Amino acid sequence: MMRETESTPNQQNIPDAGPLLLEIKNLKVHFFGEENRVVRAVDGIDLAIRKREIVGIVGESGCGKSTLGYSIIRLLAQNARIVDGSVILDGEDLLKKDERQMRKVRGRDVSMVFQDPLTSLNPVFKIKEQIGRVIQIHEKLGKKEAYNRARELLKLVELPDPDVVLASYPHQMSGGMQQRIMLAMALALKPKLMIADEPTTAVDATIQAQILRLLKKLNREVGFSLILITHNLGIVAEICDRAVVMYAGRIVEIADADSIFKNPQHPYTKLLISTLPTLDPRIDRNAELPTIGGSVPDLSSPPPGCRFHPRCPHVMEVCQVEDPFLNHGSDESHLTACFLYETSKESREGDKR
Repeated sequence: MMRETESTPNQQNIPDAGPLLLEIKNLKVHFFGEENRVVRAVDGIDLAIRKREIVGIVGESGCGKSTLGYSIIRLLAQNARIVDGSVILDGEDLLKKDERQMRKVRGRDVSMVFQDPLTSLNPVFKIKEQIGRVIQIHEKLGKKEAYNRARELLKLVELPDPDVVLASYPHQMSGGMQQRIMLAMALALKPKLMIADEPTTAVDATIQAQILRLLKKLNREVGFSLILITHNLGIVAEICDRAVVMYAGRIVEIADADSIFKNPQHPYTKLLISTLPTLDPRIDRNAELPTIGGSVPDLSSPPPGCRFHPRCPHVMEVCQVEDPFLNHGSDESHLTACFLYETSKESREGDKR
């Protein structure tokens, strides 16, 4: 059975309020290796995001989360190619733009916050030069005006003593301060969409909470949409409006963040949630933490049918031969790619029509 690749905003469970900002349709990204090896890292993604919305994309390493984010902004490795689909931002397909046009999009329309800020900041330039230069090039401002704007941005991300920070080098800043500097740079040109790829991985739990609070505050005050890529479901619960669960290059569940935790539907989502630490006193503290058996499949030769079926505790015969597509499950607010929520072949064909 062919996978469903076309979907409407209503099918994707996007909020009713607010206009659409980003629409991804049937996006496929392949990595080409030696001996004709092709890794299908993103394989037919449909996703729509509203203005001012925070969407968390969650899943294990190797599920295609970061590749999806980098595809939007067209920052892929040399051996990667977008082979199909469209990425429509405010009515314009970013995949039809050449590299010169994309340089104008990056930063101004779409900005990126990377996982490790220290590797993203240039160690030989002071902070004021790195933020100020971006503003000078894109806004055609003088050096003094650009530095004043940089100072205001550092205040916006709640960095104390912005003048001291501007005169410093990246290595003189703590990990949390470096990430705030990256946020300031990402906000410099007032983007419509920010993509944050594991932005709290390199900081401790206290700083993580501060960064998450700041991201939510900036989203509300500045008004950008935010795609938050993470493996941590706790982060999704903390600040996201909707959750998108990815597995092996595909979306397996989409729902509002509360529903994901209160009523998870896909077996993979349920297993992810089961691995979260808990403070429930009824849980034996000496018991081993639950794990998900097996591993994400090799995406150069994924299993037939549902890609999760080799690890699924509810696997059925149909799962091993047919490929489920996102459809409404037992809860109409959910989209789930699982045969547990498809009652018959006839209903599946009806949903596709």
